[in-house]
Amino acid sequence: MDPSDGIHFVSSTDSPEFTRLSSSLTRSSVIGLDAEWKPVRAHQPNFPTVLLLQIACRLDSHRSIVFLLDLSEILLPSVYHLLRDVFLSPHILKLGFRFKQDLLYLSSTFRSQGCDSGFDRVEPFLDIATIYSHLHHKQTTRKTKVTKSLSFICEELLGMSLSKELQCSDWSLRPLTKDQRTYAAIDALCLIEIFNVFQLRVLKEGAFRNLTELDNSSLNLGLKQILKEPNISSRILRTTFCDAVEMIVRGYSDKIVLTESDGKPGTSKKKGKRKSSTGFTCKEKRVDDIDEWRGPAPWDYLLGGDGFPKFLCDVMVEGLAKHLRCVGIDAAVPYSRKPETRELIDQAIKEKRVLLTRDAKLLRHEYLLGNQIYRVKSLLKNDQLIEVIETFQLKICEDQLMSRCTKCNGRFIQKPLSIEEAIEAAKGFQVIPNCLFDRNIEFWQCTDCNQLYWEGTQYHNAVQKFIDVCKISSA
Repeated sequence: MDPSDGIHFVSSTDSPEFTRLSSSLTRSSVIGLDAEWKPVRAHQPNFPTVLLLQIACRLDSHRSIVFLLDLSEILLPSVYHLLRDVFLSPHILKLGFRFKQDLLYLSSTFRSQGCDSGFDRVEPFLDIATIYSHLHHKQTTRKTKVTKSLSFICEELLGMSLSKELQCSDWSLRPLTKDQRTYAAIDALCLIEIFNVFQLRVLKEGAFRNLTELDNSSLNLGLKQILKEPNISSRILRTTFCDAVEMIVRGYSDKIVLTESDGKPGTSKKKGKRKSSTGFTCKEKRVDDIDEWRGPAPWDYLLGGDGFPKFLCDVMVEGLAKHLRCVGIDAAVPYSRKPETRELIDQAIKEKRVLLTRDAKLLRHEYLLGNQIYRVKSLLKNDQLIEVIETFQLKICEDQLMSRCTKCNGRFIQKPLSIEEAIEAAKGFQVIPNCLFDRNIEFWQCTDCNQLYWEGTQYHNAVQKFIDVCKISSA
């Protein structure tokens, strides 16, 4: 899947690229959507500003084209009505991967530029995770909910590796590099490719045979001809594919709808009907032998979270907690050294964290929420770190590295300390090696436990280690 010949960068409505985008949207019955924004390091009162919107248009069953809409340059009111009409068009199936958060940020971005109503829905919409879930269920007898990363789905369905190294690059800088453009285009184009795999299976395996709309339809006729005649005419094939899209929309599509509370960072939503000792409520359900992440995460904006990943690592993965802190991720440990299971769950619920463990028995507790726990499969700490990053689609940037206290999980003060301030802060608490006094280095102090850190050889070695482990690009 090489999109290099089919990428069009759109930064003005007066450009030929914008004319081609408008034309392609009128000819496409299926499009893939993705968005990019600049990663943020700390809590902020507003949603991130979307800087790039990727739109992959499937022109026919064999050809697609990708448009990169530069929202940092283009006048947003000039494209607002076009995008809103596309998002609501019943004739265009929109594809995405966990796109509700993207839509939330996109709507906020347009509202900030005078488009008062923003975007409140996308319909019809089909999540790639839903496609994978249906394909997975078709191949297995157990019907457990399957949630995988987009990289994993691409690897399994397309046989290609989807690199996420540029995910945390600075999307606000212009011009974008060639690698950034290719990365952004592939993120949208792969949605089309995955849909094509699903559509072909629909045609070849009769995935809609249980739907009454299929009886005596042209799709059924086309399917029989495909099975009997490998060299079926292109006209019949085009008709069959169009019918398949229509049937997929009827049978599998959904919609994304943003409510008023979605548009406010940090708003909370009332949940079900079970109380834990923390006072939080949730619907009781038995979780038996679930071995996959079930999502969405409790820190998700749509669940009233703040959007920042938070984990609770039990004693079995305590080393993983330190690794997560080293890459800037909030990773707590239990309050007590030997906590009861109920204590772990209550702490995770109270602090809106995902409990990380290697204890499979924990997954079977009936009062445990499916999106409140994840069983780590890997044994080595580096492998565990990569597993968590990929499973939860965490964005790791170089400026996040070593930004948390590895001792207590606290954040560092905003301003580095001078040598005099560091000596004063260390009195009766911590010893600063004499060899540091004649060196021009910066000291940092944890806001919670007051532990001092400095940029010595150990610090730089640790930074390089996690750059290598997480495959962070220097671009």
